[in-house]
Amino acid sequence: MTAIVTRRTSCRLCDSKNVERVVNLEPIPLSENYTTDPSVAAQAPRFPIDVYMCADCGHVQQLDVIDPKFLWDSYTYYSGEAKGMPEHFGQMSDKFIRKAEPPAGALVIDIGSNDGSLLKPFKNAGYRVLGIDPAKDAAQRANDAGIPTITSLMTLDLAKKIREEHGPAHIICAFNVFAHADDLGEIAECVRIMLAPDGLFFFEAQYLMDIIDGVLIATIFHEHMSHHSVKPMVRFLDQHGLELVAAERARIQHGSLIGTVQLKGGGRPVEASVQQLVALEDERRLDDLDVLRAFDAKLKQLREQTAGLASKWRNEGKTIAGYGAARSGPTLIAQLGLAGTIDFIVDDHPQKVGKLASGDGIPIVPTAELLKRMPDYAVILAWVHSQKIIESNQEYLNNGGHFVVLCPETRVVGRDGDIKL
Repeated sequence: MTAIVTRRTSCRLCDSKNVERVVNLEPIPLSENYTTDPSVAAQAPRFPIDVYMCADCGHVQQLDVIDPKFLWDSYTYYSGEAKGMPEHFGQMSDKFIRKAEPPAGALVIDIGSNDGSLLKPFKNAGYRVLGIDPAKDAAQRANDAGIPTITSLMTLDLAKKIREEHGPAHIICAFNVFAHADDLGEIAECVRIMLAPDGLFFFEAQYLMDIIDGVLIATIFHEHMSHHSVKPMVRFLDQHGLELVAAERARIQHGSLIGTVQLKGGGRPVEASVQQLVALEDERRLDDLDVLRAFDAKLKQLREQTAGLASKWRNEGKTIAGYGAARSGPTLIAQLGLAGTIDFIVDDHPQKVGKLASGDGIPIVPTAELLKRMPDYAVILAWVHSQKIIESNQEYLNNGGHFVVLCPETRVVGRDGDIKL
């Protein structure tokens, strides 16, 4: 039987064995794993998510790899339901069409296409589209919506088959999934095989600099195996016959990197944005082990503060809920000392309500229960949407409730705004 978790011994980008652990974290259960059995929830295995840096190329990553079958089979995240994502995808598709200038009827491929939300605007613009995603429920949703989707991991054999059956792609996307593959070299080779000579590959991933600056602990979980920066990415792509021609920062997900890639020698000049970000990363010493160790120290301070508050509230007899059965929930609960303190989590996802979160066994109930039960504190686990959650739940605040925001620092919000801790 295949082990659920295996440990890499070398860097995911350059294959150097000179990797060092820089952020020590508590093991967590798989984030998209819900059950109705209390004993199963309580006994759910936990797996490491410690963060390592390659001392040779500077790439930051997790070396503990979950078997994709366990990671994706029960995946319940749908990009079309994530707040702000459909609008973001619409804007990005327009931008990519202008940049790539694909001919009429050209093929657009999305690696890790989820429910097909990114491909919809391309299809509406008259292009042929094809999605690839291993999460069977998400892929089925896409196919039902008229977005042709292959339910599979991206492999070299599949890339060759797609090229033979569909021809070259003028646009290939990998949005919020270019950090999800253990073998990124294989993904890069797949892109090289499928991309037209004058085509462009666009990827979006959480940006390491924003993770550090925003103390975005919630972005670290099993799916996010790589925490990308530009400098090591340039070297990596070059090794696979690809060239980064543009790099820009975006505010989506509180800080992302959007890369534009062509086949090496594809004819487009490398834009100044690439060297500008490399220079900024050098200035910030983003490939310095000590910078990541300082990030680790900051996380430990955040944990002490948050765990202390939760313990104080419990001793005072206060009730604590969680808001949002998000993928980041297990990370926030485990890393910030909240285990055993949350009574229930509110969420409206039909595949989560009525079930228990794995590892902690916290029951998930409809968001309407927030006003019915009126917990003293509601910890926002869906951290990306903290501001929108607060704005849309003023009645809870007006009735005496408090929201707890965990990133980039712990703060408590009441009816009159932030409360001094």
